[in-house]
Amino acid sequence: MDRLEAMSLLVDVVECGNLSAVGRKLDIPLATVSRRIADLEAHLRTRLLIRASRKVSLTDAGVEYLQTCRQILDLVQQAERAAAGEYKAPKGDLVITASVAFGQVHLGPIINEFLEKYPEINIRLLLSDRTAHLIDDRIDLAVRIGVLLDSSMMATRVGSFRRIVCGSRALLARLGRPNEPTDLPRFPCIAHDFGDAISSWNFAFAGAGSDETVSIRPRLAVTSAQAAVDAAVAGIGLTRLLCYQVAKHIASGDLETVLDDFEPPPVAVNLLHVGQGRMPSKVRCFLDFAAPRLRQALAANALHRKPRPWIAASQ
Repeated sequence: MDRLEAMSLLVDVVECGNLSAVGRKLDIPLATVSRRIADLEAHLRTRLLIRASRKVSLTDAGVEYLQTCRQILDLVQQAERAAAGEYKAPKGDLVITASVAFGQVHLGPIINEFLEKYPEINIRLLLSDRTAHLIDDRIDLAVRIGVLLDSSMMATRVGSFRRIVCGSRALLARLGRPNEPTDLPRFPCIAHDFGDAISSWNFAFAGAGSDETVSIRPRLAVTSAQAAVDAAVAGIGLTRLLCYQVAKHIASGDLETVLDDFEPPPVAVNLLHVGQGRMPSKVRCFLDFAAPRLRQALAANALHRKPRPWIAASQ
């Protein structure tokens, strides 16, 4: 039995959720996958997986063993990279993840330029609004928008985005404009669950020590920023999104911002990578290449907010 191969297979089984999915992914028979896992369990003299008809789960011993497997496989991967010269020269495969809209608008052009400059680096770009786990999903770099929850990661800040409430001219002409966040319950809203609760939005009020939450009336709740934009342009309701997601519609007049004076603080944009061990040259090259370009792009495309009345009055 190849121990490393068995460890890698166990990781694949857990990530894919069942044995059949791993067989399809690796193009090997289901019986082979099952036998190799069984051989590993026999070698360890313990049960690692609880097999169900559609999904497998880990036993307590399996949870602990899986963590060790990932650490060992990561060390082997680092050793292979070092042997191949990835720590000395920028080459090899680079896996990057970002949200769909951000990747298409901001990251894609930078990656195209980067690939022209570094012909020995290949990039796999994963665009998804699901937050991926860098270690578990074997990702080198991620663009994170919002609060960073994992202190073990290294972050390079490249800018920030406003969170703005906006609606179509037709909707505002029909219902009027909200003067303050407490007016929102009388407006239909489009909720996008990017870090927000479906039934409430947070705002900054004069004199308040922290953001305050205001209930909204969601007529539509979506997981896609583009779907929220399209519905807002169609006049379905007010929506709140990151400024870059609606910038062209604000510029064209399809959407107008409201409640600017009550915006919460902008959300940070960071390039994130694993902070353990030596950084491969390909990762360092991309950070050095992409960070200044992203800072410039985010600053150039930002919708600038007017000073809040209570701040201007105090100066």
